[in-house]
Amino acid sequence: MKKIQILGTGCPKCRQLYEAAERAAAELGIECELEKVTDVNDILAFGVMMTPALVVDGTVKVVGKVPAPDEMKQYLS
Repeated sequence: MKKIQILGTGCPKCRQLYEAAERAAAELGIECELEKVTDVNDILAFGVMMTPALVVDGTVKVVGKVPAPDEMKQYLS
């Protein structure tokens, strides 16, 4: 099971990234745990200075943007 984390304080782009990750995981049939990380200290622990950010299994994949659907699928697969 993949662990997908969305780092962000709750801005519109953070919500878009969460929805995009959820949609891509469903389309790929990936079993995953999807978590929002909103605490600034927890976000900084990943070395991320700009949100939103996508973390897959502990690795930061995207920072500061919402990737296109095909790009998102590549990050999750």
